[in-house]
Amino acid sequence: MNSHIKSLNGAVVGVDVGGTFTDLFYYEETTGKFRTAKVSSNRGDEAVGFIEGLKSFGAIADLGSIVHGTTVGTNALLERKGARTALITTKGFRDVLEMRRRDRLNTWGLWGDFTPVIERDMRFEVTERVLADGTVREALDPEEVRAAALKALAAGAEALAICFINAYANPANELAALEAARSVWPNGNLASSAQILPEIREFERTSTTALNAYLQPVVGGYLGKLRDALKGEAFSGPFHIVQSNGGVMSTETASRLPVRTALSGPAAGVIAAAAISKAAGYPNIITGDLGGTSFDVSLVVDGQTSLAAQTTIDFGLVVRTPMIEITTIGAGGGSIAHVDAGGLLQVGPESAGSRPGPVAYGQGNSRPTLTDANIVLGRINAERPIGGKLARLDVEAAKAAIAEHVAGPCGLGVMEAAEAIVRVADGRMAGAIRLVSIERGHDPAKFVAVPFGGGGALHAGALIKDVGLQAALVPRYPGVTSALGCVIADIRHDQVQTVNLTVDELDEAVLDARMVAEAEAAGRVVEEAGLQMDRVDILFELDMHYVGQTHTVSVPLQVTIANGSTGVTRTIVQDAFDAAYRASFSRLLPGLKARIVNLRTAAIGRRPHFSLKALAPDADCSLEKAARGSRPVWFDGAWHDTAIYARLELPAGARIDGPAILEQPDATVLVDPDLTARVDDLGNVIIERR
Repeated sequence: MNSHIKSLNGAVVGVDVGGTFTDLFYYEETTGKFRTAKVSSNRGDEAVGFIEGLKSFGAIADLGSIVHGTTVGTNALLERKGARTALITTKGFRDVLEMRRRDRLNTWGLWGDFTPVIERDMRFEVTERVLADGTVREALDPEEVRAAALKALAAGAEALAICFINAYANPANELAALEAARSVWPNGNLASSAQILPEIREFERTSTTALNAYLQPVVGGYLGKLRDALKGEAFSGPFHIVQSNGGVMSTETASRLPVRTALSGPAAGVIAAAAISKAAGYPNIITGDLGGTSFDVSLVVDGQTSLAAQTTIDFGLVVRTPMIEITTIGAGGGSIAHVDAGGLLQVGPESAGSRPGPVAYGQGNSRPTLTDANIVLGRINAERPIGGKLARLDVEAAKAAIAEHVAGPCGLGVMEAAEAIVRVADGRMAGAIRLVSIERGHDPAKFVAVPFGGGGALHAGALIKDVGLQAALVPRYPGVTSALGCVIADIRHDQVQTVNLTVDELDEAVLDARMVAEAEAAGRVVEEAGLQMDRVDILFELDMHYVGQTHTVSVPLQVTIANGSTGVTRTIVQDAFDAAYRASFSRLLPGLKARIVNLRTAAIGRRPHFSLKALAPDADCSLEKAARGSRPVWFDGAWHDTAIYARLELPAGARIDGPAILEQPDATVLVDPDLTARVDDLGNVIIERR
């Protein structure tokens, strides 16, 4: 499926709004020129930093398009700050959200509770029944729905979710309920499972639909505010959002399907890291995005990101929509170090964020953070802080905070306490990397770490040694890697539809027609995005298992649409299932029938190739130009005289033995004493054991 190439005036800008900084990457597609920017985020009014960052490139009206990675939806879920939401469901099923899969917060204990995002008195039942085969046994009374919706409004509901028990098999009753509710509902914050997730399994479908409604006013309001701010700057180009699956969608789609923006910002970083490492010759990587509030880890094997069909954002908050698999821990630069009741030093998950930020920022925080520890150890240059907002950092204030809150309670000196903070944080990061590698059967020695974010490259050496990684690849601009990912991410739209038939029962013509229809619907969404693309690819995947099994395997179908048909047959489906099942379990189960549970369709608009050679060092770079003298830095209990370099002035081929520090406006790269660093042809810094 091909698309016309839409020419754009001006440049495309990727914007990643994090908890501490807003990162931007400006790229002119016609000339290959680029620029970067990093400004402070304004928590609660992110539009301020968003607009400020865009203005650093000149008149916003002259920009061609903007692609944004956001964590607004994720934060609203984690902090339970979504809209007051109501649910209308089939009589007898109001407690599906609370029952879940009968899982427990604490596996080995009988304590712990869970509160759904929709309280029980905001969950309303109506009389209707559709059977699993799609037969309507009991039709819906629209008046009953309108009455329930009015009760929800009277109780203060801002958003409404509608999910009937077997709507995936026949959405007629649910769509009638949606129309009835819309006739009395005062805004557009309505979510129907038939439109959000027409897929079997009532809990996952209800949870995803409820969370979508819960986020609609929050994400929709946020995007509306950004659109208004851009309109005020006379910007008229396309404005898009990165999805959790690493693709891009329009802001209109994001406002309608905000649940797909969870983990949006981190996903963009993984996309960029995968592209950078593949170009550098490292297809197997473990990404580590260390920002102000969290450390996000993801595995990339053979250059391919890992997509999960379902993700749990927090206990009980299940989202069933394709997402890049990302493991997040609360260990960012702003994570607060403290001694717990048992006398153990902890780092995070509480964070100082951007306001007030680390103690050294002088904005009112008095408790030490990971960034404060790195400043005291001399690893971060107090005279040239990243972001450009502060003239210098207050080292003495950071020392005093560490002395009061960590050194004193632990009986350590200030320097030993600062190093202990870093080591505890390193240990937590190493644990997250082991979780996505060793515990999934991967040997870390065959993987390269790709640390990015403002603080990732400060901890690359420790992760190499602690986990046993092959090396670390630090991107040319680690602090704005997620913003770069916004620029290079493809446009993508995913759809799912339940089939629920064995291969023997399958009508090939019906499946073929359904696949073509799904492809056309998904393709239209991508075509309407308005961004430049070379072509649109359609990918099909089936969720399948043997009859009697509960869990499914993902079965890619290697078919294409030609002359209005995919040419799919039972043989193609069975062979694809056998290959996928054997790859997962090393054996087949002869004699058992295979069942198709769901059909998944993805339309991907391939963006023009971004040449990473544009990031390569200039020909006039040299070690002599990059040298910035030395300063004492604390390693392993002692001060070491450490060479300092301006990272962006290092030439390709340069080799530097540790200890060394490479400074740049958006990040700091630390080379430990027993490691060495070299600059490759694309400007990446490769850190290895000597």
